Amino acid sequence: MLLFKRKFFKFWFPVLIWALVIFILSSIPNLQSGLEQDFVLRKIAHILEYAILNLFLIRAFTAEGLDYKKAIIFSTIVAILYALSDEYHQTFVFGREGKLKDVGIDSIGILLSDLIWYYKNKLKSRPQSKLLN
Repeated sequence: MLLFKRKFFKFWFPVLIWALVIFILSSIPNLQSGLEQDFVLRKIAHILEYAILNLFLIRAFTAEGLDYKKAIIFSTIVAILYALSDEYHQTFVFGREGKLKDVGIDSIGILLSDLIWYYKNKLKSRPQSKLLN
């Protein structure tokens, strides 16, 4: 039981906390930075928040014993489903609207984090070449 609790807090708790951060940010009516480049900043924020969520998910799934390729697949599905639910949630928030276009932007962050994790693990699993003297 103690091992389960440690594993949960180390790997799944960050996923839940980050999902909560996304939910809270999505609950703020008329969320804007007030800067001239507000549109671009919000889209970059979408990409980053879902890249981070996906990296937390991949890390948690690999901790459950999945190889990194399966972990990437499962985390991508979960992150996209969360992005869809987040946009749906925004339809209930005054001053916000849910847009499928934003799910596409979120997916950019998800796919970028997939690529980062994939190549990180691919490089790690490559045999080391020996230097010729």
